[in-house]
Amino acid sequence: MAETGKGVTAGKLAINVQKRLTRAQEKVLQKLGKADETRDAAFEEMVSNFNKQMTEGTKLQRDLKAYLTAVKTMHDASRRLQDCLADMYEPDWFGKEEMDTLAEDTDTLWLDYHQSITDKSMSCMDTYLSQFPDIKARIAKRDRKMVDFDSARHHFASLQKGKKKDEAKIAKAEEDLGRAQKIFEELNVELQDELPALWDNRVGVYVNAFQSLAGHQEKFHREMSKLSQNLNDIMTKLEEQRQLKKGGTAAAKTADAAKSEEANHSESASSAPKSTVTNGSDGELPPGFLYKVKAIHDYAATDNDELELKMGDVVLALAFDNPDEQDDGWLMGVKESHWLQNKDISAKGVFPENFTQKV
Repeated sequence: MAETGKGVTAGKLAINVQKRLTRAQEKVLQKLGKADETRDAAFEEMVSNFNKQMTEGTKLQRDLKAYLTAVKTMHDASRRLQDCLADMYEPDWFGKEEMDTLAEDTDTLWLDYHQSITDKSMSCMDTYLSQFPDIKARIAKRDRKMVDFDSARHHFASLQKGKKKDEAKIAKAEEDLGRAQKIFEELNVELQDELPALWDNRVGVYVNAFQSLAGHQEKFHREMSKLSQNLNDIMTKLEEQRQLKKGGTAAAKTADAAKSEEANHSESASSAPKSTVTNGSDGELPPGFLYKVKAIHDYAATDNDELELKMGDVVLALAFDNPDEQDDGWLMGVKESHWLQNKDISAKGVFPENFTQKV
């Protein structure tokens, strides 16, 4: 008794084996030129287009998946970068809360972008390509049924041409031929309707996939541009905060130094009698010379009688021609470089004492 397996009986198995043998024999005869082969040039072109279409679609699907993987990689890198900045960002720095919100919004934007491409462009390609395996199987089946049809046709023709005609065998062969022809033509007609429609449909699929992708890219980059601008604004404000703190500290130190120097100058000025000034008889110092000072800050003159200073300038302090004209905190002087070069005090002027220190 023959064993059965998976619903296939020994009889059916034998029939399938016989079909394969018959097809193999028919293909050999066709290749040897001993049997004609049914050819359909238009259908063969459709199959060529189908194979090209399936190859292109599969490549596009693969590249879209690679693009999605790259988006996921960029998302992970962006998240790590945002986390790093958040960890470094101190609570008293400008915009701490805004930075936290910005990191959350950036993460959400990446997630939405990845999901949108997956739901639209990727799912569109998946649905499109899901048709191909079934059609490919039916094309292969159609090819097999065409070989069966050719074999049945040749068998029927050989029985009709035989010297001893067996009407029963001829009738059986004719019946087999009709059945093979019907099966082949049904598959052939279905595929001749489906393949051109599928070929034309590819353009619409590509348009939908790339329009959707372009739309999501445009939205993503527009929103990301806004977040990037926000980040830039926060960083600008943080730098301004740093400069203000730095400037405040420097100003405090300068003020303390200025007060100290002012006290020293006042003490020196009060201890030096105004009558004890040089008359310049030694040829090296100008008349009325008191002492030397050095500019510790730049000073821009705002009046004609003021002396403009650059940090580092050495000034020869002079006595006022009329002591009553001296204002508190102001000195009269001429730059040492001018005196050494010209030996005159025509370029003398007043300047704020706290912008200098005694040498």
